[in-house]
Amino acid sequence: MELNKFLVTSDIAGSRLDKAVPILCPELSRNAVQQLIDEENILVNGKKSNKKTTVNAGDVIEVILPEPKILSVDPENIPLDIVYEDEHLLVVNKPKGMVVHPAAGNYNGTLVNALLYHCGDSLSGINGVIRPGIVHRIDKDTSGLLVVAKNDIAHKGLAEQIKEHSFTRVYNTVVVGNIKDDFGTIDAPIGRHPKDRKKQAVTDKNSRNAVTHFEVLERYNGFTFLKVRLETGRTHQIRVHMAYRGTPVAGDVVYGNPKKTYGLQGQCLNASTIGFVHPITGEYLEFTTELPTYFKDFLRRIS
Repeated sequence: MELNKFLVTSDIAGSRLDKAVPILCPELSRNAVQQLIDEENILVNGKKSNKKTTVNAGDVIEVILPEPKILSVDPENIPLDIVYEDEHLLVVNKPKGMVVHPAAGNYNGTLVNALLYHCGDSLSGINGVIRPGIVHRIDKDTSGLLVVAKNDIAHKGLAEQIKEHSFTRVYNTVVVGNIKDDFGTIDAPIGRHPKDRKKQAVTDKNSRNAVTHFEVLERYNGFTFLKVRLETGRTHQIRVHMAYRGTPVAGDVVYGNPKKTYGLQGQCLNASTIGFVHPITGEYLEFTTELPTYFKDFLRRIS
């Protein structure tokens, strides 16, 4: 256990506790601070507080950092397609069919298992023992680029860019149906599906704003090839938005027609480009990957 004490100065007096602590302790994200508060590991003047507590000049904030939990996820020697790597982060091209982090039914063979073998202890711990280094994720059957943080400072900087919508995320996809407009924007809130808790849906109830921009790259008989840019990053956003407008992603048996797979094993969706400001150097980096083989093969079949 590690104990840190901080004196609240006039420049942060009047702030909420969950906003003040990340200023005093920059290596902690706001989410990590809120979790420590919930676990009663952050005290103000020796007393338990909540995240909305207002701190005053002269207050003493104690931040208790518990011993890290023993990681129960095993490193596995799984080949990684690494597009970029330095001492702070790496960009990985994830193949279709690979789960990003362990969960029920998928404790082995995940990207995290591979990262633990490749990076050892050099992964951020903000997202806990099951998701070390994982700043954002893509679905099992979505292929493409992900950035992975090797330390908490890099993780926090990348997460802030995602939150502020300054993180570039561009996808390629094929949808079922003919989209007549060459360009378009889908602005529709996404939340938990009211009847199926495993799915997301466009809904006004307990939802968050979601914005997707698309551009038609090619039209085929019964299909449209799109470039899609995410302004926000909600769970299953592209798949939900495309299904909402009546043009589901080809092969998506969850949000599209479960009886029509078009010879695909899961949705035809590839995270083709990511761009961000390096959280340490301040340099803007952008990476683009070629379409994977399964995607090219599908385009040939429908052309």
